[in-house]
Amino acid sequence: MSLSFIDDLETWGDRPALVVPGRPIVSYRELSERVARQALAFAGPRGLVSLEAELCEHAIVAYLAALKAGHAVAMQAPKSGSTGSWTDAFDPDYAFRRIDGRWRTEYLQDGGQEPHPDLALMLSTSGSTGNGKAVRLSRQNVSANAASISQYLGLTADDRACLILPLHYSYGLSVLNAHLSVGASLYIPGGSILDAGFLDGFAASESTNLSGVPYSFELLEKIGFRERRFPRLRFMTVAGGRSSRDVIRHYNDHLRAQGAAFFAMYGQTEATARIAYVPPAKLAGNEDRIGIAIPGGSLAIKSEAGQPIDKTGVAGELVYRGPNVMMGYAASRADLGRGADLTELRTGDLAMRHADGLFQIVARMKRFSKIAGLRIAHDALEAALEKRGIAAAVVGDDAGLHAFYSGGRKADDIRRILAKESGLTLAHLKATSLAEIPRLASGKVDYNALNMAARQSAASDDDDDGGVENLFAQVFYPKKVKRSDSFVSLGGDSLRFVQLSVGLEKALGDVPEAWATLSIAELSAVQRRESATRRIGTDLVIRVLAILLVVLHHETLWPLPGGSAAMVILAGFSLARFQMGPLLSGDSLAVLRPLVQILVPYYLIVAAYTVVWGEVPWASVFLVGNFGLALPETHDMVPYLYWFIEAYCQMMLVFAGLFAVPQLRRFVSAKPFAAGMTLLLVALASRLALPLLWQIGNRQIFTLPWIFYLAVIGWCAAVAETARQRFVLLVTGTGAFLFFGLYEGVWIGTKIKYLLQVAVLAALLYLPRITVPRWGAQLILPLSAAGFHIYILHRFVPELLMVPLQPLVSPVVFSVLSIAGGVAFGLAAWLAQRLLLKKLTAWREREARPLRSIGLGASRFPLRPM
Repeated sequence: MSLSFIDDLETWGDRPALVVPGRPIVSYRELSERVARQALAFAGPRGLVSLEAELCEHAIVAYLAALKAGHAVAMQAPKSGSTGSWTDAFDPDYAFRRIDGRWRTEYLQDGGQEPHPDLALMLSTSGSTGNGKAVRLSRQNVSANAASISQYLGLTADDRACLILPLHYSYGLSVLNAHLSVGASLYIPGGSILDAGFLDGFAASESTNLSGVPYSFELLEKIGFRERRFPRLRFMTVAGGRSSRDVIRHYNDHLRAQGAAFFAMYGQTEATARIAYVPPAKLAGNEDRIGIAIPGGSLAIKSEAGQPIDKTGVAGELVYRGPNVMMGYAASRADLGRGADLTELRTGDLAMRHADGLFQIVARMKRFSKIAGLRIAHDALEAALEKRGIAAAVVGDDAGLHAFYSGGRKADDIRRILAKESGLTLAHLKATSLAEIPRLASGKVDYNALNMAARQSAASDDDDDGGVENLFAQVFYPKKVKRSDSFVSLGGDSLRFVQLSVGLEKALGDVPEAWATLSIAELSAVQRRESATRRIGTDLVIRVLAILLVVLHHETLWPLPGGSAAMVILAGFSLARFQMGPLLSGDSLAVLRPLVQILVPYYLIVAAYTVVWGEVPWASVFLVGNFGLALPETHDMVPYLYWFIEAYCQMMLVFAGLFAVPQLRRFVSAKPFAAGMTLLLVALASRLALPLLWQIGNRQIFTLPWIFYLAVIGWCAAVAETARQRFVLLVTGTGAFLFFGLYEGVWIGTKIKYLLQVAVLAALLYLPRITVPRWGAQLILPLSAAGFHIYILHRFVPELLMVPLQPLVSPVVFSVLSIAGGVAFGLAAWLAQRLLLKKLTAWREREARPLRSIGLGASRFPLRPM
């Protein structure tokens, strides 16, 4: 038995159904025909269809077709397919998923437990905690919820939703169902809100509504959503976790001023997505309420004994009744044959009713958190840690989780495990080591004590003098930073990384190992510990040694090359560590933006040579001087010294171009190391083919194909997580270096260069941090931060500034002064830049202060991570 709105698709005729950028609009008539054709592929005994629920028209057609064919559908997160423990538990009969880039329908088996006639959908309710429990939803659940949502939102066939929420998420699926049920259309932009052109595409699509989770609205703020006007926008909705009152108030005010509405909603997957909403007319002043029950449902407050609580202002468990209450849970294939187990849903939330009839959530009764749309079971995370031999107790709220554990493991290791199991970022997770987990007299874990400790820890994060925040403001100027921001969330790059390392070393003493993922508030709470030694990143030490090797080699011409090669490896290493987010989201602009810091001084140097020569070095202007098409002697390009800048920019363009391909992004997201090694094989093949296909003599060493594999090796070093991956990369990299150095190389310097890279790779893989004396750290950190400045400026000292001194001193003294002067000149330039940024930040603060004093600050408001 199919759903009525699926059977009625054709009745909407040629009205648009699906709007996907770059593809023809799919009408309801065409959608109905495609659904009918796909349903034939699912012909067979009634069973369970595992569907890879990618947000695209193929998955939508397959979802509707499987239901039309009478099957039950399990919506799976993209890239998870029907593998692993879920397949073992539920044994699906059919699968619809991508295989080798093409969508395929698979018939897996026959003879499993036939699903109950009423069963339509299976959705996960555990976020990414991996406990395998699924929600069973009936056809009545889906139809009733779609009808209720369309009723209170006032949906008509003229509406068009901008669908950005995943289809395997009940909220996203409810948007699809509700709109199809009334003949409305859906615009599917694909990608991320942060993708370039998202707002332009939204405006051009003429969407009338947009639904998101709290985190979606944080992203909308980052791209300036409220600074634009969208005449067709009729309403927006938010659900999927606790939203701050500021978010709701600002968007409600903004939309009301535009003649639109804002719906703050509450729901659970167990209720087919939606339970309550606040009528927009009542939202002002009630931003912390969940509102009233949706049409067709009812809400009640009950005591622990299950007795109704009729008084207002008295807290009890929130209980929901309605035709959208799930059939029940399923943990195995046998559960699919059961009918409905429930008539009401005990939400596990502590709530109360106000005198105006609006309900409010005051606390959670069950041990789970809802963060960024993910519902995370605390018990499941404890079980995941227990499997690894770690005794722990996990507490938290809708802002983050805190694990208290016993044993000798590092806190960062615990947080990484939690991130892997929960799907959250490290910024949402904390871990604290205890000698013993506190327990009650009964032997049970004292969660009240741990919750109190977690709240105190969170409160202490807000108490600092703003020093770290000021440091971030200077380094990321002119971007505005918030206390909830981190280096990674701000899109930091390798240059800012070393600059912040310097500042944090001075401000904090011992810098936390994972400081790049910690928020400004968390970093501000770290107490300075006096110590004779410091632990710093090995990559910073390598960066200093590499730049010193470059300066030494350029001055003495000793056979000690290898500094530039090490810097290329570090470039790939830093790209994977600090810009993986923009790369995986396909945000090429964010990836390329840091090049401005390099290109501004580079083009100043090009301009200087243009003035001196009276000719424009066009090859350098277009960043192709390293291609072997021009010569410095003919003034067609600046000296060969700057080949590294050109090759680095070309490398970044290649990475941005590769990650513009969605298939590659999915591959890297699912298997980052395998993707990196695949790219490494391609890069090595390019390196071997270059001398055969591009015969430009010795100048080939400056070209991108000659060095690109080094950057990919650095990338792989950053994403290698297991001992096996590190070993495979070390063997592969060492083999390549020995081949190029000992077999291909004929000059002693070439052999030294590649042997040095073996040491660089081994250090990055097996010695991520190194202990150095305090004075050593104070020397290494500024030199590392100033590395770029030293590289581009060091030759100006002997070739320009010290020319008058050359006849007066011996060659050895001149070389020593040139090396020391080149390093000092670059360091001075870096310090001057820091001072300039500091003054610019102070000037901006002075300019903004009068506006703040009269309440006219920036139009955006601070958002906290959800």
